[in-house]
Amino acid sequence: MKLTIIGFWGGYPNKDGATSSYLLEKDNFKLLLDMGSGALSKLQKFISISELDAVVLSHYHHDHVADIGVLQYAKLIDYYVHNNEKQLKIYGHTEDKEGYASLSHQYTEGVAYDPDELLKIGPFEISFLRTKHPVPCFGMCITDGEKTIVYTADSSYTEDWIPFANNADLLITDCNYFKGQDGSGAGHMNSVEAASIAQAANVKQLVLSHLPQFGVLEQLKEEAKQIYTGEIVLAEEGFVWE
Repeated sequence: MKLTIIGFWGGYPNKDGATSSYLLEKDNFKLLLDMGSGALSKLQKFISISELDAVVLSHYHHDHVADIGVLQYAKLIDYYVHNNEKQLKIYGHTEDKEGYASLSHQYTEGVAYDPDELLKIGPFEISFLRTKHPVPCFGMCITDGEKTIVYTADSSYTEDWIPFANNADLLITDCNYFKGQDGSGAGHMNSVEAASIAQAANVKQLVLSHLPQFGVLEQLKEEAKQIYTGEIVLAEEGFVWE
């Protein structure tokens, strides 16, 4: 299983950046987790649009779904130019009826997932955890049967993450705030909270993502090091884990 970070900013893309989006690959199957602003442009550095097999969305805030609309246009143009009729499946929850309805287009098909059930997509199995966020949002535990990645999507701190992420090979956490800052009202975590989950869950590697546009970002990593004793990565475009 291979993961590539496509976008990692929270809220809006910093200059020449993209918001939340992560590419998973296994046995030539390509799955995208979330598709925020700027993600479609960045994705094409790594794969062509026609290679994408599926997309799964945590929730419908713009910084996680903004490029779904232009992806739908891209699929339409792919049909016009290459006569590619393949429908791209976009998986989302139905607690936001309007958001879910927007997933279907000429060559994209919205597919509902049940957060209480295991979702199988290609070589991957995904289980979900409801996050602490102002709108319905679901974090994910993804496995290929050999390795496990946990993605918190957007969430403020909750101890529920500890058993959910237990012994994960990689944990990608929301880290939108610095030590001492309270992101709970906005539904986000700070560096210490993210690191506390990683340490308690005994994960092998931590990626701090959904990063802020303010402050010195390396400080987030230094703050997390005070709590978590494993390897810490500050998210960046093109980072590869496999």
